[in-house]
Amino acid sequence: MTGAAGFVGRHLIPRLVAAGSKVHGVDRELDVRDGAAVAALVQQQRPDAIVHLAAQSSVALSLGAPEESARVNFLGAFHVLEAAARHAPRARVLLIGSGEQYGPAEPGAPPFSERSPQRPRSAYARTKACADLLGARHAAAGLDVVRVRPFNHTGPGQSDLFVVASFAKQAAEIAAGRREAVLRVGNLDSLRDFLDVEDVVAAYLRLLDREVPAGSYNVASGVPRRIGALLDTLLHLAGIAPRIEVDPARVRPADAACGDAGRLRAATGWLPHVPIELTLRRVLDDWQARVRAA
Repeated sequence: MTGAAGFVGRHLIPRLVAAGSKVHGVDRELDVRDGAAVAALVQQQRPDAIVHLAAQSSVALSLGAPEESARVNFLGAFHVLEAAARHAPRARVLLIGSGEQYGPAEPGAPPFSERSPQRPRSAYARTKACADLLGARHAAAGLDVVRVRPFNHTGPGQSDLFVVASFAKQAAEIAAGRREAVLRVGNLDSLRDFLDVEDVVAAYLRLLDREVPAGSYNVASGVPRRIGALLDTLLHLAGIAPRIEVDPARVRPADAACGDAGRLRAATGWLPHVPIELTLRRVLDDWQARVRAA
């Protein structure tokens, strides 16, 4: 597993171990931009499966560093796929992309399916779409590649570079008296499809099953949620009523993105089970604990 110490990796590894898998996780000690290093590791391990999580995963950071995002996200995927094809040709490869690959939805459009055209808008989304296309090429050549397109997900341990974690961190600091009662936000009118990280991990576990056909799969709730409504719930849970201030650096145009996970459900029986209110409670609890410990 690449990116093993990242947000999703830290939730996925215990589930894999509990299921009886032996996991060799690597993070920053393996630079996925280094093709020789990636090939050497895959040759040494000869894995039955590869979960490629390593990525520059922030849309915001990609805007200021598009070349670096491309090196990590596209070139990294290239190296993993090439190494798998050469040294572990029977391995199942979970290539983790993003619902961002589809771009924003047209007004009134149905949720994105795997057949929807990809119109990536950010540098991050473009790198993921290109890696997805590369995965499709390797699949056509015989490699067992599953291209996964998860929509927004959150949970304990997520960086505050991401919207729900950012809100929760600020709310925890305000509630603890660590900052003024002003919470800074971007565009609250956008609609996004949010999942709990535990539901996303459950989807990845099912997609590692070789009985599940290879191909592309959305991981999504199918429910568009207004960003402002998520903030309202977090503030209610935190018991605070701060002033909301729009930070121009955080603002992107209001749009919508929602996914259809019908293909995943048909192939594996997967359904999301964690209510959004519980997810937000867990994220807030995590940040409150971090603030107390700081």
